[in-house]
Amino acid sequence: MRREILWRKGLSLFAAALLFAASGCERRVGEKSDSSASETDIVVTTAEETEAVRAVAALGVNGNVLPSVDGVTIDQNAEELAPVNLTVGVINSVVRDLQQRLMDLGYMDVDEPTTYYGDATSKAVQYFQRQVGMPMDGITGVSTWDALMADSAPHYAAKLGFQGNDITNVQYRLYNLGYLTEASQINGSFDAVTETAVKKMQEVNGLKVDGTVGQSTDELLYSDNVKANIIALGEQSDIVKKYQARLIALGYMSGSADGNFGQSTQNAIRAFQSRNDQIVDGYLGPDTRASLDSDSAKPYGMRLGEQSDEVANLQKLLAKYGYLPQEKASGYFGELTKQAVADFQSRNGLNADGMAGAQTLAKLGSGNVKSKPKEQPKKTPARSGRSGSGGSQGRSGADSVPVQQSTGGGGATVSGSAGRLISVASSKIGCPYVWGSKGPNSFDCSGFVYWCLNQSGVGISYMSSAGWRSPGRFKRVSYGELQAGDIIVVSGHVGIATGGGGVIDASSSNGRVVNRSLNGWWASHFIAGWRIFS
Repeated sequence: MRREILWRKGLSLFAAALLFAASGCERRVGEKSDSSASETDIVVTTAEETEAVRAVAALGVNGNVLPSVDGVTIDQNAEELAPVNLTVGVINSVVRDLQQRLMDLGYMDVDEPTTYYGDATSKAVQYFQRQVGMPMDGITGVSTWDALMADSAPHYAAKLGFQGNDITNVQYRLYNLGYLTEASQINGSFDAVTETAVKKMQEVNGLKVDGTVGQSTDELLYSDNVKANIIALGEQSDIVKKYQARLIALGYMSGSADGNFGQSTQNAIRAFQSRNDQIVDGYLGPDTRASLDSDSAKPYGMRLGEQSDEVANLQKLLAKYGYLPQEKASGYFGELTKQAVADFQSRNGLNADGMAGAQTLAKLGSGNVKSKPKEQPKKTPARSGRSGSGGSQGRSGADSVPVQQSTGGGGATVSGSAGRLISVASSKIGCPYVWGSKGPNSFDCSGFVYWCLNQSGVGISYMSSAGWRSPGRFKRVSYGELQAGDIIVVSGHVGIATGGGGVIDASSSNGRVVNRSLNGWWASHFIAGWRIFS
C-alpha cells in the first residue's frame, strides 16, 4: 500500500479524499494503523476529512478508475502538491518555510527565502540531520521536516565526531590562529585534536570552554578581536625580524628590522593582509607567512576605501601641490583623492593607477614635484536656442554620470568606480553559494562583497554581515537613498545595490550569485546602506 504524504500546505480536503480512495486503503477512516503499516500511509482523522471521503463515489470492478468530479471547478494555475521528499531541483512554496526555519536555527545564511530547493538548501539540511543524528542525505522527508519544525530543534553547532566542509573551515581558521599546529590536522573531521584546539581558543578568549563551535565561538573565530596562539604583539624573535624585513621591502614598514613585534609591525601586517586576500587579524599565521614569502605578494599602496593618518598626510601633500582642495584632507581615501593621485602621477611621470605606493610617496616627499597647473577660466559658449543635441540639454547629458535606470533586478549601467564594482559583481553571477567562501569562484554573502570590493580597488578588511552593521568609515544612507555601488545591509545578509531597484548578492536561498529586485523583504529587514563612492 503506497501513497504520497500530504504536506501541511497546498492540498484541499477534496483532493485528499481522492487520493485516499485511489490508494485502495481498507482501513476505516480514523482507525489506528497496525504496527506493520508504513509511516507514509495516509491517515484521515478529522470530521471534515471523513465527510470528504464519504462524498467520493465508491470504486467498482467495472467502474471508473477515479470517482467522477463532474461539477468541480479545478484551478489550472494551482501549485502542484509538494512531493513526499524535497530534493535538489524541487520548486514549491513549502521550500520557503523550510529555508526560513534553517536560517532561524543557524544552518543557512540569512536571506530572502525562495521556493527553490538548491544545493545550499540541501547542504543546510545535511548539517541539521547531522546535528540530530539522522542520515545526512540532504533530503527533507517527513522525519526530517518534523524534527526541524519541532520546538526542541537544536541550533547549529560543530562538535566532536562531526564531519563536513564546515569542519574544514573551522580547522583552517584554528590553524591560522595557531591552535592547530600542523596543516595535516585540517582533515574535515572534528576529532579530539580539533576539540582540544577549540577548548584552548575558548580559554584564551574568555569563552565558555566546552569544545563546541556554537554561535559565540563561530563569530569570534572570524572577527579581528580574536586572540591568537601564534607570533603576535609583544614577541621578539628572529622570525619576527625576518618578516619585518620583508614588510619593509614591500613598503609596509619603514626603518630597520629589530625583531620586536610592536604596534607598527602589527599595523603593517594588517595592511599587508588587507591587500593580499587574507583575513585581517594582525597575526603572523601560516597563510600570512606564506603570502609574505611569495613572489606574488602585493606591495603597499594606499587605495580607495582606506582611512588613516597616513591618508591624511598624503592628502595634505596633494593639496600642497594643488591636486586636492585643502578642505578635502579628511583622512579618507575617496574618489577625489584617487583622482588627485592619478593626476599627480600622470604629471610627474609615474604609472597613473590612482594608488599611492612607495614610488608615489617618495616622489611626493622629494621636493622635486611638478605642481598641478592652474586652470584657465573657460569661455561660456553662446546659447544656440535649440533643444535636443545642441544647447544646454546636450551639455548636461555630456557632463552627467550616465546611469541607465531599470526596474526589477536588471541593475544599472554606471560609470566610474561604482560602475567598476557592479561590473566585477556582475561577472560572478551564477557562481555557486558556498557557506564561508570568499571567492574567486564561490561565495557566501559577506565573502562576495569583500571579494568584489577588493577586486574593484577598494581596500577593505573582511567583515561578516554582522560587521557590516557598523563598518566605521563609510557614509550611512537610508533605504530610499540607495544608489548604484552602495552596500546594502539587512538582518544577517549583505549585497551590492545596482541602482534602479536592483541588488547583486550571493544568495543562500537561490544557491548562487544572483541579480534580483530590492523588494519588500529587503525593505522590512533593512539595517543600513553604506556609500562607498562619494
